Amino acid sequence: MAQWMIWLVAAGAVVILELFSGTFYLLMIAIGIIAGAAVAYAGGTLEVQLIVAAVVGLLATIILRHSKLGRINRTDSARDPNVNLDIGQAITVDAWQSAPAGGMRPTARVMYRGALWDVELAHEGPATPGQYVIREMQGSRLIVGSHR
Repeated sequence: MAQWMIWLVAAGAVVILELFSGTFYLLMIAIGIIAGAAVAYAGGTLEVQLIVAAVVGLLATIILRHSKLGRINRTDSARDPNVNLDIGQAITVDAWQSAPAGGMRPTARVMYRGALWDVELAHEGPATPGQYVIREMQGSRLIVGSHR
């Protein structure tokens, strides 16, 4: 079997591993391996093939890391509506309890999804009865903000 065919078989194996990992990094390494196959097909020596495969794979990985696809999304899951479907839902607060001493925010108990939940006002300001939107969840406590 020719060297370039061995490179392509290796690239195919890495692409298959990529399908199991769910990231694009192994795909970038496979691009480097394909570059090594191209050098082998052109008649380059094994050392040149290895160097080209390593450099192309490394450059492709660096480019991916700096692209939009390679960035790690560091959002707080307590505030992310893609993680918690309750974020953004409207609730009605009938009455607020007076704010406890120590600068804590006003709290209330409301019926939401068939159960009683503790509710805390997310912003400073008047705690009036009415419609609020869930902004965050901290355990079994709903942090709510104005309905805007």
